[in-house]
Amino acid sequence: MTSRGKTLRLAAVSTLVVLALTGFSTGRGHGGGSGDGGGGGCSSSSQNHDSSSGGSHRDYDDDDDYGSGSGGSGGTEASMSPDAATVTLVDCASEETPYATVEVANTDTVDGTFSVTVAFRGAAGEELDSGTEEVFVPAGGTTPVRIPVNDAESVPLIEECALDSYAPAA
Repeated sequence: MTSRGKTLRLAAVSTLVVLALTGFSTGRGHGGGSGDGGGGGCSSSSQNHDSSSGGSHRDYDDDDDYGSGSGGSGGTEASMSPDAATVTLVDCASEETPYATVEVANTDTVDGTFSVTVAFRGAAGEELDSGTEEVFVPAGGTTPVRIPVNDAESVPLIEECALDSYAPAA
């Protein structure tokens, strides 16, 4: 074998040893730039490779811990919680109807249960009673709900119903 052949062979073996010792491997798709199809990368997927520029870059590998093709998953609607719903007073309590009627509108993309509270007030604005109901409202839907007056003696004294315009998720 010629001297040139021995040198090339020694260089190839040396390169493989260095790559093996530094933790680089081929064909994993880590560390590749945009559009270059991957290539070699570090064996640890959470090393900071950008310390020289002061930035922080973390590469998380979705295919190491999962079966082939899973690649991680996003959230599902079942685990998402809705924002507050909009509440509108339809009718205040009276002697004929000892309850307030409100409409609860869920503008979110997930179903939710909301807590609605109505304060029943007298002529001077004092709170005579209050009632709270939890109501299920489908995503994008509106549900009417009746909130009863708990104290029957205060029904004839009720002049106004006060409520927040938003109901929190229960």
